[in-house]
Amino acid sequence: MISPTPSRILASLGAASAAVAAYDLLQRRHSVLRNYPAVGHLRYLLEGIRPEIQQYFVERDWDGRPYDRATRSIIYERAKGIHGEQAFGTERDVEQVGYEWLVHSALPVTAPEQPPRVMVGGPDCRRPYSMSLLNISAMSFGALSGNAIRALNLGAQQGGFAHDTGEGGISPYHQEHGGDLIWELGTGYFGARTSAGDFDPDEFADKAGQDQVKAVSLKLSQGAKPGIGGVLPAAKVTEEIARIRDVPVGEKCVSPPAHRAFGTPVELVGFLARMRDLAGGKPVGLKLCVGSRVEVLALCKAMLAVGTGPDFIVVDGSEGGTGAAPLEYEDHVGMPLTEGLMTVHNALVGAGLRDRIRVGASGKVAAGNDIVKRLIQGADYTNAARAMMMATGCIQSQRCHTGRCPVGVATQSPRRARALDVPDKSERVRRYQHSTVEEAVRIMASMGVRDPAELTPHHLRRNVTGMRSRSYADLHEWLAPGELVDQAPPGWAEDWRAASPDTFRPSS
Repeated sequence: MISPTPSRILASLGAASAAVAAYDLLQRRHSVLRNYPAVGHLRYLLEGIRPEIQQYFVERDWDGRPYDRATRSIIYERAKGIHGEQAFGTERDVEQVGYEWLVHSALPVTAPEQPPRVMVGGPDCRRPYSMSLLNISAMSFGALSGNAIRALNLGAQQGGFAHDTGEGGISPYHQEHGGDLIWELGTGYFGARTSAGDFDPDEFADKAGQDQVKAVSLKLSQGAKPGIGGVLPAAKVTEEIARIRDVPVGEKCVSPPAHRAFGTPVELVGFLARMRDLAGGKPVGLKLCVGSRVEVLALCKAMLAVGTGPDFIVVDGSEGGTGAAPLEYEDHVGMPLTEGLMTVHNALVGAGLRDRIRVGASGKVAAGNDIVKRLIQGADYTNAARAMMMATGCIQSQRCHTGRCPVGVATQSPRRARALDVPDKSERVRRYQHSTVEEAVRIMASMGVRDPAELTPHHLRRNVTGMRSRSYADLHEWLAPGELVDQAPPGWAEDWRAASPDTFRPSS
């Protein structure tokens, strides 16, 4: 019998490690192992030791505030097709001030076989679009890898929901699998841009006319960094990105803070109408993080003055994520989604415009209860970015801005991006979206509701003390249709007077 020696032990360990590394490179389920063969298993070892280590080292949120463990489990487990039941009880302090809960019914109903959808398209829209209750929020190619875009769009195509392109333009990766696109146009007009940086109507009409593009969204501001544009360093402006964005190769790509195509609310409404005509009558809307109620009311007055308006408005909350933004903006600028959403909803109702404009909600939407809460607060549908990234395999390593994403999601490195297997991750995206919408519909059925239109502010309650709660109907003011035009209530009268269709600034 040959006794083991240190050299033989080391050789055996080396052979075993090489075999594990070879398997890791060939398997397609785990992006971390494809990029970090053998040593990547340390991550899964840490996950298994205890939840606190997993929470601190592995799954922290982009802004440093971690999702609670239950929310992370919902996203990852649904994406993997694992049932989301959990032993024991709630992990939340249900007596904490600020805790919110949905009101179930003593007579729940049977959930509909098919989840409700939302028809987007006002009276001036000739080609309305049927929107899912949960869609992929704006994330650009350039911020995400080509494989990540492929996986998201294939998941959208398989699941029948929409994929917002982000302001980086329509890339071949968006088009490869034919999933429904919401084309977002930002202040840089990337993909429909002249050499001087202005809006190019001919290029816009050509791309907006593609059958895959179902709607166009004009971005005014983004929740994580409202009021500022973006800069893509010259070194990152590759030939491919330059071609997609209509910018020079190897030169700094600047997205300005404000639009050049308009400067007043009336001009904005007119520009939206022009975009709709150029798009062949498809739905056209705008996305914004609300800053001032006066600005929202000024936009409503402009719609009344011009006689038209957007087909949809997406409200982006200040808690929304991004791959790179100044910390001061992430934490201290912009209106949170709940207040912004209710502001836009009530302004449209009070101006008599709500029945022709759909409202989307974007900002930390992750679970079925999030969807239901946003519908109660004034939304018709929701968009998710962070959760969709997690469904593609994002582990929230907070390396988005470095290009060194360990799982190939937020990078332009071909070597790192190859770790993301498109067929596997697209199925995860589809499963996550399907299961989350299904759970939202089941929650509504438990509340005695089969159609989102039946939801009211009475269905959502919030703890105001440790022992008392109040419904959203009591906590907030809800306007009646046309109330602002007829006679603005005291809480809105001053802002309604200050709003002008000719300027975004309050009038004296």
